[in-house]
Amino acid sequence: MKKIFTTATLFLFFIGISYAQEMVNMQMMQKIKDEEKNNSQIAKIAHDITDVSGPRLTNSPGYKRALDIVTELCKSWGIENASPEAWGEFGKGWSNEIGTLALKAPYYENIIAYPIPWSKSTRKNVRAELVMLDHLDTANIDKLGDAIKGKIVMIKPTSEFIPDAFNASATRYGDSSLDNLQDDYMLTPDQLNQFLPDAKRDYYTKLYLSKKGVIGLVRSDRNSRDGTVFVDGGAGYDKRFEATLPEIKTSREDYLKLFRLINDHKKVELEMNVQNTFYDNDLTGYNFVAEIPGTDPQLKSQIVMLGGHLDSWAGGTGATDNAAGCTVMLEALRIIKALDIQPRRTIRIALWGGEEQGLFGSFGYVKKHFGDPQNMQLSAEQANISAYYNLDNGSGKIRGIYAQSNPAVRDLFKSWLAPFADMGAAGGVTMSNTGSTDHLSFDAVGIPGFQFIQDPLEYETRTHHSNMDTYDHLSIPDLQQAAVVVAAFVYNTAMRNEMIPRKPLPKPEKFIFDLDFPF
Repeated sequence: MKKIFTTATLFLFFIGISYAQEMVNMQMMQKIKDEEKNNSQIAKIAHDITDVSGPRLTNSPGYKRALDIVTELCKSWGIENASPEAWGEFGKGWSNEIGTLALKAPYYENIIAYPIPWSKSTRKNVRAELVMLDHLDTANIDKLGDAIKGKIVMIKPTSEFIPDAFNASATRYGDSSLDNLQDDYMLTPDQLNQFLPDAKRDYYTKLYLSKKGVIGLVRSDRNSRDGTVFVDGGAGYDKRFEATLPEIKTSREDYLKLFRLINDHKKVELEMNVQNTFYDNDLTGYNFVAEIPGTDPQLKSQIVMLGGHLDSWAGGTGATDNAAGCTVMLEALRIIKALDIQPRRTIRIALWGGEEQGLFGSFGYVKKHFGDPQNMQLSAEQANISAYYNLDNGSGKIRGIYAQSNPAVRDLFKSWLAPFADMGAAGGVTMSNTGSTDHLSFDAVGIPGFQFIQDPLEYETRTHHSNMDTYDHLSIPDLQQAAVVVAAFVYNTAMRNEMIPRKPLPKPEKFIFDLDFPF
């Protein structure tokens, strides 16, 4: 009897531990792995979103090509209700047709350069003298007087050197560090309040340059080295804001050479040809949405969401930022559909527009469907979202997940990561927060929103918002691993009896990116 009692007690104890850690369907986890291994569509999806679509500024032709591509792709897989969905007004689209810069005097040389989105075109292929301002402000412009008219302007570099190249561009996380990651990409209202006055001053000073007759602006930054040029955009998409003068971003090496020539009192002439097109026939912003309907009569009205942002900047084709995340989420959905899983809850994918200007697409969607964090008046739909999973930190494999200060999900997520330890997802669940991407829109209204932890690779050092953000800087094996992990998380969330545990509702507060002045 004692032996029987002990065995039974141990059995019940271990069953209890299993339930505490969440029972995982290991057979289904293996099916998900096998489907990705044998039938992966990652490379094709990524090619379609990057090479075929091109740069994807919101409301640009490239963005609309991408919307068409992902819509047809999901329909071909049998995913339901695949279509663009309006989230509100964004503004004008923009595309660059020609963008060249060349040194013409004291000799000829091509310069690596990319036009700034939503800046104007040059009137023609212009050749003009280059002059230098100590700072981009009205006082320095006025100091040059009429001499600035008809010139191309550059700003004196704050550093006359490029960073050394001794540190590796690409890195991966060590397994032991994942549970203890600190907050990342988390902007505070105070930080934004410090940034916005500078952004406004920069914008209005560029308008002042135009008023003074300047025909072009050339700029660079400290990290645009070795052929990499980091280039994002301005405020000209917003109908309230006038487009600024033709502006072009150059490599650091070229920029410092121009500086040295001017500093040596040599006459420098540039040839600048920037031809851009604005699109204002439809100012509405669109996301992409599709879903696999739930099948459980009691749970099918509840939703599991996954997504990433479809828009990009225009220097490259937005591969790591964020075709990578979109590709993974689409592939995760394809895996679930290909395995003919009948999810208890509805699974909905959303690919966002306007993220680069301030999470516009996801925040517009959240306000439309769930409520506004400023007053916390929430809709009935808000209570039916179990979780939103986001991917937007480059091409690296998933190593864990940010719990976004929600301790109730820690053990749950660790048990979901455990089957993928052999693939590098070592179970890292950090209580820390990560920000500046679309899960924040959900978190702001009390919906569990999560961003996965990814290996950094060369995201910040080489590709993020740069001309090198192209297909060839994607790690296809890492994205395949990520698709498996995401498919598992979505499956588990859709099939468990309970919804994902929630934090207490946040207090009413204006969303951090709900700003009057656009980025």
